[in-house]
Amino acid sequence: MPGTRARQALFTALADDRHIPHDVLTELAGRAGWPLPRRVRAIVLAGPHDAHSMAPHLIPQPTPALTPQLAAALGQGLPGTVEADLCLLIPDPGPRARAALESALGGRVAAVGHCVPVVDAASSLRWARRLLALAAAMGGPAERVTFVDDHLSELLMLQDASLARALSARWLRPLEDLTPRQSERLEVTLLAWLESGGAPEAARTLKVHPQTVRYRLRQIEKLFGPAMREPRTRFELELALRSRRLLAQARQLRSRAHGPVRALGAAAAPLSPAGRARVNGL
Repeated sequence: MPGTRARQALFTALADDRHIPHDVLTELAGRAGWPLPRRVRAIVLAGPHDAHSMAPHLIPQPTPALTPQLAAALGQGLPGTVEADLCLLIPDPGPRARAALESALGGRVAAVGHCVPVVDAASSLRWARRLLALAAAMGGPAERVTFVDDHLSELLMLQDASLARALSARWLRPLEDLTPRQSERLEVTLLAWLESGGAPEAARTLKVHPQTVRYRLRQIEKLFGPAMREPRTRFELELALRSRRLLAQARQLRSRAHGPVRALGAAAAPLSPAGRARVNGL
C-alpha cells in the first residue's frame, strides 16, 4: 500500500470511535511507517469555517500546504482531516512541552486535545474539535492555541446543552419570580460567593462593599432556604450557575455571528461515516 494511502488508513482507524484491536492498529502503523506511540494528543487547526467564532485578530488566513513540515516539527505527527477540520495526531510530548507545541504551530489558531492511550485517539480528536468550536464562548483572553486540559470542566458542563439548561432550570427556579435585573444581580453574587468561599472575597471579585454581598446573600437564603447549607446543594448551584453563564455566552456568540455556532451543534455530534478522516497535503 502506498505511503499516503497507508497513513490515511491508519488515521481513519485512529479517528474512529469504534474499538479497533491493537494488533490491527500495529499492522496499519507498520504499513504507514508511523511508529505507534503509547499515548497521543490531537491537534485541530482552525480553517476559514471557524472565522465567525473568533476575535478579529485571530481569524486564520488561508492555510498553505505545509502539513509535512508542521507534522515533522510536532514530532512525526500523523495528519488527516475529520469532516472539514484539519487534524494531526502526535506522540504525547509530555506535560512540559506546551511552549514547544505553541512554537511549532507558528502562530496558527488551534486546539490541542488531552493526552490519551493511542487506542483512544478518537476521544482526543473529538474534544479538541469541540474546544475549537467553543473557544470563543469560554471567556477570558483569546489565545491562538487552546488546550483541552485547561477547559475540562467547561467541556464537561456543555457536553449536552439540553441537560445544562435542565440543570439550571431545576436549581435556579427560586429566581424565576424576580425581575431580570434582580435575578442577574443575585446570580452573579451567588456564583462569586460559591467560587470564593466568603463575602469579603466575593465583594472583591464583584468590586462592591462586603455589606452589599451580605445583604444579597440574606436575600438568596430566603429564596433557597436551609438547603443552602448543604454541600451538595452548593455544588449543584455552582454547576447550574456556571452552565447558565456558558450557555449565555454561546447565545451572544451566535447573535454576533448572525448564524448558528458550531459550538452547540455539529462539533458535539459523533463523527459521521462520510466525515471520516481523509488525509490531504496540508
